[in-house]
Amino acid sequence: MAVTQATATPPLLRRVNAGKLLGVLSNAGVMTGTGLIQATGLTRATVHAVCNDLISMGWVVELDPGRDDTAVGRPSRRFEFNSRAGYVLGIDIGDAKTTVLLADLRGETVAKAGRSVSDVKTPGERTEIVHRTIVEALASAGVCDTQVLAAGVGVAAPVDRDGNILVDDEFWRRFDAGLAKRLTELHGWPVLLENDANLAALGEQWRGEGRDVDDLAVLLAGERFGSGLMDSGRLLHGSRGGAGEMVYLKLVEGVGDTHGIARIARDRGAAAVADPAVDTVLRTLDGPITAEQVFAAAGTGDEVALGILQHVAGRTARVVATLGILFNPELVVLGGAVAQAAKALLPDIERQLAGFTSTPPRVAVSSLGDAIVSVGAVRHALNYVEQHALDLNLKPA
Repeated sequence: MAVTQATATPPLLRRVNAGKLLGVLSNAGVMTGTGLIQATGLTRATVHAVCNDLISMGWVVELDPGRDDTAVGRPSRRFEFNSRAGYVLGIDIGDAKTTVLLADLRGETVAKAGRSVSDVKTPGERTEIVHRTIVEALASAGVCDTQVLAAGVGVAAPVDRDGNILVDDEFWRRFDAGLAKRLTELHGWPVLLENDANLAALGEQWRGEGRDVDDLAVLLAGERFGSGLMDSGRLLHGSRGGAGEMVYLKLVEGVGDTHGIARIARDRGAAAVADPAVDTVLRTLDGPITAEQVFAAAGTGDEVALGILQHVAGRTARVVATLGILFNPELVVLGGAVAQAAKALLPDIERQLAGFTSTPPRVAVSSLGDAIVSVGAVRHALNYVEQHALDLNLKPA
């Protein structure tokens, strides 16, 4: 049977060339026509014609020619990607807080807003708070809905490749309220749902410790363990979005549940304070014990706090080892709100790893702090914009 091949029509070639040029310019600074010819292999006539198209669409701006007294003939045209042609949103919908980042098309943060969601009782109430936080971020930057091209949204639930939340668990059902559809109805732009740990992996590979690492695992280790996995630079989802879910930890000896570093440190610290026979500096502190206070007490040499950290390190080493055995990443990054404090655990974790697996990964702590998911959500939205750029209608303020 004969195979029909698509004909490379002039409009199709123009579109392909536009995508190629836009890809180069979006990752570079100011470029001359000569530089674009060298970077793309296109002819001078094609580069200038396509750049003219991109300028008329709003994606590219032409700068004044640079002065060069040694050059002969007309000065080179100079082009730059228009990073303010539109904006994207990166939204982290956590169990206790919603964070919204507004970024330009180079991923630079323009505005940030956050609100507590710890007291919400229904998924609908959570969606309403997310909406208000978005409005606050946009207003603070003077940006309107028509300038936003896409929003990446991270939720603490498995999300399949089509953006559907897996709702087989009571905790996950808290996020299933037609969130994406409702936000699109309110604001008009596409909403791209993704698992929070997956977005953390995108963020780490883009702006964090995982740059240039294609086989990467990010372990969110706050209240609950969750992992985002990248294999050869590609996010792993599984058939229903469940790849990287940590419920299997209930079966792992020495772990037994999905409780994260923050919760274990806090609970053990509170238990020590409640025992009158235990001598610890934690008893002198006001209010409920926090994980950060336990880490700080260990830093002063408090024996009880040091013992808690030793337990947490051993438990975390077992979790990291399971990722090393199952997925064999080059690097595991510990992320989340307590990541910086968890640096104290690294020597003990690395020492124990070799005893659990013959393929121990490197372990690092994220430098992105509590922005790790929202940064990844920005990257997720930018990926969408780059893929659909020539079909998007840019609208001025």
